[in-house]
Amino acid sequence: MTMLSLPVTAALAVAGVAVDRWFGEPRRAHPLIAFGNYAQRLEKRFNTGRRGRPLGLVAWLAAVAPPVLIALLLCALLPWPLAWALHVALLWFALGARSLEEHIAPIARALAQRDLAAARELTARIVSRDTAQADATALSRAACESALENGNDAIFGALFWFALAGGPGALAFRLANTLDAMWGYRTPRFLRFGWAAARIDDVLNFAPARLTALSYALLGDTRVALRCWREQAPRWDSPNAGPVMAAGAGSLNVLLGGAAVYHGALEERPALGAGSPPRAQDVDAALRLVERTTLLWLAVIVALAFVNVATHV
Repeated sequence: MTMLSLPVTAALAVAGVAVDRWFGEPRRAHPLIAFGNYAQRLEKRFNTGRRGRPLGLVAWLAAVAPPVLIALLLCALLPWPLAWALHVALLWFALGARSLEEHIAPIARALAQRDLAAARELTARIVSRDTAQADATALSRAACESALENGNDAIFGALFWFALAGGPGALAFRLANTLDAMWGYRTPRFLRFGWAAARIDDVLNFAPARLTALSYALLGDTRVALRCWREQAPRWDSPNAGPVMAAGAGSLNVLLGGAAVYHGALEERPALGAGSPPRAQDVDAALRLVERTTLLWLAVIVALAFVNVATHV
């Protein structure tokens, strides 16, 4: 694939974010649905209980390599107007900024109106924890955590890999993140088979997660955010979600983590952040932090493009 110049990358990144803002994710025939169905068939075929890790890696490659290689080939062979349009389309596919807002903002509205039944139903759509008996604080905490973590998974990871490898890079990240969400569980079914999906996602997300955490810190209470990142993130199971959520919670001055019910069992998770338990307005604040971080990342990419042009004049 012909490498995109930095100015072109910046322009296409802005275009991709704008398309996502205007149109959101496809309402019908979303490509991820077809990919998810394909991944389920691969899992049934390869997850036999024997040679779990090697076959998990084979299944991961069978799922991710073909679409990414096709995207690379098309970007290399198409004339530049069509190739650039494809890069934008692939970034649009990988992004989920508008979808994130569309799922979480209604939770904040329901909480502000003290409609716990609606807030529980809306929150249950985006988290795996049990929300049937959750109070307003638990629902606010779940929504804030989802906004902060998915800001990295649905926006900044894709932008990072787009900046490095264009549309195919963003596509690879999104597909890898999707397989981690499908296979990366520490359950008897996926403990060995899903190992490759979980570890590859950890590697691809390592740098974006820390840049996201730094961005969250810079755009809020920086001192508290950096302290929470340093002290609390190592206690979190996920090496990438820990820094993102700890820095985000500290930036917002809210307390996240703590007890949550998963599959009928109460789990005590490490505390994240500092300050007061979250409320409805803190869910809105988490969404605004993600939006400001998106603008910051685009501003940095555009600024680097201007510097690149200036140094080559």
